[in-house]
Amino acid sequence: KQLFPDVQMVIGPVIEEGFYYDIFSPRPFTPDDMAAIENRMKDLINEEYDVIKKMTPRDEAIQEFTQRGEGYKLRLIDDMPNETAMGLYYHQEYVDMCRGPHVPNTRFLKAFKLTKLSGAYWRGDAKNEQLQRIYGTAWADKKQLAAYIQRIEEAEKRDHRKIGKALDLFHMQEEAPGMVFWHPNGWTIYQVLEQYMRKVQHDNGYQEIRTPQVVDLILWEKSGHADNYAENMFTTHSESRNYAVKPMNCPCHVQVFNQGLKSYRDLPLRLAEFGSCHRNEPSGSLHGIMRVRGFTQDDAHIFCTRAQISSEVANFIKLTLDVYKDFGFDEVQMKLSTRPEKRVGDEAMWDEAEKALADALDAAGLPWDLQPGEGAFYGPKIEFSLKDCLGRIWQCGTIQCDPNMPERLDASFVTEDNHRDHPVMLHRAILGSFERFIGILIEHYAGFMPPWLAPVQACVMNITDAQAAACQNVTQLLKDRGIRVINDLRNEKIGFKIRERTLERIPYLLVLGDREVEEGTVNVRTRTGKNLGTMSIDAFVDLVQSAVAQRGRYILE
Repeated sequence: KQLFPDVQMVIGPVIEEGFYYDIFSPRPFTPDDMAAIENRMKDLINEEYDVIKKMTPRDEAIQEFTQRGEGYKLRLIDDMPNETAMGLYYHQEYVDMCRGPHVPNTRFLKAFKLTKLSGAYWRGDAKNEQLQRIYGTAWADKKQLAAYIQRIEEAEKRDHRKIGKALDLFHMQEEAPGMVFWHPNGWTIYQVLEQYMRKVQHDNGYQEIRTPQVVDLILWEKSGHADNYAENMFTTHSESRNYAVKPMNCPCHVQVFNQGLKSYRDLPLRLAEFGSCHRNEPSGSLHGIMRVRGFTQDDAHIFCTRAQISSEVANFIKLTLDVYKDFGFDEVQMKLSTRPEKRVGDEAMWDEAEKALADALDAAGLPWDLQPGEGAFYGPKIEFSLKDCLGRIWQCGTIQCDPNMPERLDASFVTEDNHRDHPVMLHRAILGSFERFIGILIEHYAGFMPPWLAPVQACVMNITDAQAAACQNVTQLLKDRGIRVINDLRNEKIGFKIRERTLERIPYLLVLGDREVEEGTVNVRTRTGKNLGTMSIDAFVDLVQSAVAQRGRYILE
């Protein structure tokens, strides 16, 4: 405010490992502006003045911000009609509104850094006015700050949007916000994931199904989504009927279960779908392929009896941890979220479901955390979070216990004593959304995918035109053996071609000169520059197949 008196302060929450502040400014801020703001902050911190909180009556708070011309603060007060007093913090001559707590004096804030500028929209809606968002971070000391800055710089290099463009994996464009345009390389990774998960699920007793994209709104009203999720649903109208594009697959899976009479002998019934879903996320929250509007889930629902919950959840935990290991993630956090304040169902049901999930976690023999009150309104859940190579935590998998939806949608089975009962429905996913999981993989591996995930596993290159025909033959032989391979027959120096294909993160580079053509061999080097020497085609195929079989456990030197 001292540097730019015309701006209006909007909102500035704490986020993981930092903070941001949204500001309305008549003109965009520049990097030079951000440097000036940071320097002025340092000056103010060095003055070591107190930060004082005063609980202020609502009318006085309105008067304070009216006098200061802070229109957005007045809008925020309007959003809290039941608040009779506001927490105002006084920083020298500056006043802000926050629940707090804050540090008592600015001397505690010396290890800080403003990290980046970006645009944002008021209330996250692109129809509203654009704001300037300034991000920053603060730590206990300068050593911790330096370590954090180093992590941030590494994360910037690994940004999946930059790597996605460099490796020609995908793109996004304004005509389809939050929707992914997959290019051949990116779609290859997607297909590898899908084929892998299809086999995993088939081997573990799941039956794959396919359900419609667009369903009459009546079903969403029955399931409760129309009441609780309407603002995130895309809707359409045709022939006097209202439809919704499905934001999730669960109600449709219940419709499959409901076809035909089910007996206790049919349970557990495990229905899986690579379900394409659409959610109308605010445009301001969209982020590459990590946060999108159109996505595909490795979704499945297990219909079972109450007595089967614990064993089904235990099997799912083991399966999930095995899958994560295949992708190179060994550090997995598991959290059990229990009954929230607002919930459906009786206490006995919650007791039974929470105990079943806790027993399954204990059976896994691994540490897990309890999150009291964080469950869904219909039942408890377990969440699985991965730690990547930068120590960042990504919540991916989940299994949720739901006795509510089967009852709402009239799902039932015949019990052993010939009565009708509602099954319990276990909502579960391992990867979450394919789009987001691929984004996580790109950043975790910095685009250096393990051979089993690499869109192109090998590139065959000639030294001179004399080896071109042999390179084409080797390429075809490798394709016939199931290896994803290309060749580079350009009239360029071999060093140039190796450097270029290395930048494309292709795991194996095969070079053919006159000697290799004569002997029927290939000279193999890795993208890290290690020369594996000359070997036969069969030996190279064995090498790749061995690497692929180890999946994410294989480290390419």
